[in-house]
Amino acid sequence: MTTAVQVQGQVEAGFEELRDEFARNFTERGDVGAAVAVYVDGAPVVDLWGGLADPATGRPWERDTVGLVYSATKGATAMVVNLLAERGELDLDAPVARYWPEFGAAAKDAVTVAQLLSHQAGLPVPSAPLTRAELIAGAPVVEALAGQEPLWAPGTAHGYHALTFGWLTGELVRRVTGRTLGTVFADEIARPLGLHFWVGLPAELSGTVAPLIDGVPDPAELDLITDLAAKELVLRVVAAMSDPSSLFARVLSTNGALPTPHAATWNDPAIYGMEQPAANGVTDARSLARLYAACVGEVDGVRILSGAALDRARTEQVRGPDLVTVGESRFGVGFQLPTPASPLLGEGSFGHQGAGGALGFGDVTSRVGFGYVQNQLGASLLGEPRTAALIAALRRALA
Repeated sequence: MTTAVQVQGQVEAGFEELRDEFARNFTERGDVGAAVAVYVDGAPVVDLWGGLADPATGRPWERDTVGLVYSATKGATAMVVNLLAERGELDLDAPVARYWPEFGAAAKDAVTVAQLLSHQAGLPVPSAPLTRAELIAGAPVVEALAGQEPLWAPGTAHGYHALTFGWLTGELVRRVTGRTLGTVFADEIARPLGLHFWVGLPAELSGTVAPLIDGVPDPAELDLITDLAAKELVLRVVAAMSDPSSLFARVLSTNGALPTPHAATWNDPAIYGMEQPAANGVTDARSLARLYAACVGEVDGVRILSGAALDRARTEQVRGPDLVTVGESRFGVGFQLPTPASPLLGEGSFGHQGAGGALGFGDVTSRVGFGYVQNQLGASLLGEPRTAALIAALRRALA
């Protein structure tokens, strides 16, 4: 247990328990610096922050502190692609090769946009080793992925494209619009909503980012798992993560060149500044919550996706064993959907978590937008207790 921190911000009446649980994240669940925000019916009801943005310097987490949110970025990317589909600029059921002809090489000509966004393309990692500099540049990995054969027959299975999702969707959006995905997101979504959210952070803002802090797994947590099947699954995941030759390890590190999650790898202005629409979004909790709130309704007169477009985006594309992460996963068109391990608020929820803890999601039933951003990377073998506690408190507040 650690010393209590001063939690700053506001909560509306009826949502006070979220403040209590957020405070417990620091005293009981290992948070160092973090923020949480909730919108309901387009209005903010929770906006809290606390702790240290940078323990090395003592810099506090302030109202506008931002952090790198890893795969919570994918939710923003999914919104861009689904917005383009709603406008008729691309067809989710069309082959990717219609917009990006080179992608059709090596038996990928029938891969649809929806399949690409639901991790069915069989391209979770480049077959050829690429350097860190090539990955940051982007173009070399895009060319490599377009030319290579898929690791499985596209459409027959799914496996989490942890980082390649970003390079692939980024190139698709560039071919359709003539602009980078980060630019489209800034012009069409972030700026109209007044978000502090960048996919490709301007260099002059790099000093505002709260550096990530590596998490350390506690092997003793295994003893807390009483269900034998669940324990076996956790052991398989741990084994895959520990074996650098496993598909899981290769995917999460891009063949060792970009280890993820790994604080030293990602606490780098060059990483902040590249456009990696799978993993290098930089934002705050308020912007994540506002972003999802503008998908389920209007926020200050702005709505990102119509109800029909959001229903299409939330339509389940895949569910079941994931060839990369070993466990079960479930996806719509770019969005993670609720699972028994991560139920969110229920079947009306959609969004995306980030490695180590960050989370953004919306819920069409409760008309909620939720965002949580932190610097301490979680490493629990039992799931993410910080967001689980906050969501449980939110569920009770909405009851």
